[in-house]
Amino acid sequence: MKTIGDQQLLKRMNRSVLLRLLRAQPGLSRARLAIESGLTKSTVSLLVRELLDEGWLKESDAAVNDGLGRPSTPLQINVGVRALMGVEIAVETVRLVCVSLQGEVLYSNTHALTDGSPAGVCAQVARMASAAHKQLDALGLSLSSIGVCVPGAVDDCTGVVRFAPNLGWRNVSLLPALEKSLAAAGLPGVTVQLQNDADAAVLGEYEFAAGEGEDPLIFVSCDVGVGAGVVLNDRLFTGAQGMAGEIGHTILELDGPLCSCGRRGCAEAFFGSRTLEREGVDMQRAAAFFGVLLQNLWVTFNPRAIVLGGKSCAAHRGFVQAAFEAVKRHADGAGMPAPGLRIARYEELAPAVGAAALALHEYLRPLQPDARTRRARAERVLATA
Repeated sequence: MKTIGDQQLLKRMNRSVLLRLLRAQPGLSRARLAIESGLTKSTVSLLVRELLDEGWLKESDAAVNDGLGRPSTPLQINVGVRALMGVEIAVETVRLVCVSLQGEVLYSNTHALTDGSPAGVCAQVARMASAAHKQLDALGLSLSSIGVCVPGAVDDCTGVVRFAPNLGWRNVSLLPALEKSLAAAGLPGVTVQLQNDADAAVLGEYEFAAGEGEDPLIFVSCDVGVGAGVVLNDRLFTGAQGMAGEIGHTILELDGPLCSCGRRGCAEAFFGSRTLEREGVDMQRAAAFFGVLLQNLWVTFNPRAIVLGGKSCAAHRGFVQAAFEAVKRHADGAGMPAPGLRIARYEELAPAVGAAALALHEYLRPLQPDARTRRARAERVLATA
């Protein structure tokens, strides 16, 4: 029996419980944390002291009476010590953000994608990240992690981009190349993670929501490509090989218009941003197909909410509203309430902010193996294959 390992895991779990409680309910005292978490007062006191020393938490200057006896000191997440960095590699653009542990955008920068090759992309990301890191230093903040997202299917065990048709990539080992470029640019040796753009975006909506996050939650990204990210049972749902949510290549019409993937009738071919930018496109027809896709996601996952983002949704609000109305008509026809439907909280920065949330999502859920552990396991399997 691995007693030491078990104790370390239990400690990580207990720490994550306290952090999640304080993210959802800022201002709880140690005594109130003990009640809400079910942990003993002595355990809470010890863990809070560690979290204060490490800069995760801070105490309020004023004591309050929380109805549990003598006045107590409120606690909250310390947003003045750590920062998270997120990068979105899009088809035409690279966006970078730095956010606090509570999701406040501290810094953002956007540049046109100058070189779409994997090597060129890694070099551009490293340059932008180096400049952002200098800004964090000027603010007195420590960089805790870097998350990167791309418009394609990602195997998060190996860091391989399996399929990104709009970038022209197949089976690109991107994460090791990113880590090498970031290290060469002088970035600190923090965790670097890679994920699909819609998968990242849904984490931003989930982790940085006020109070408890909505679960299940779906984020639909309509940009040059179309994809979905799904949070299910408090976890990002990516599927067996990272392909879950590739809804842009679900077929909505047999023998329909040609898609970038080489098939016909895919969702992307009806309402990807390049399609909607064409002169004479039938927006009502595109919105009707979009409404069908959203309705199918609704009945498949029964989410509490569906969030929309991406260029198509930002540039064509009438198209979005028509799709929302189509979903409501489908719901009325079935005699059921429609799911919550809304535009992304961070708008065009949603995928980058979500990429920043990747490491935080894993840290707050210690029973799920972290990115490095999954990669190490995958490498061992490949080495013995």
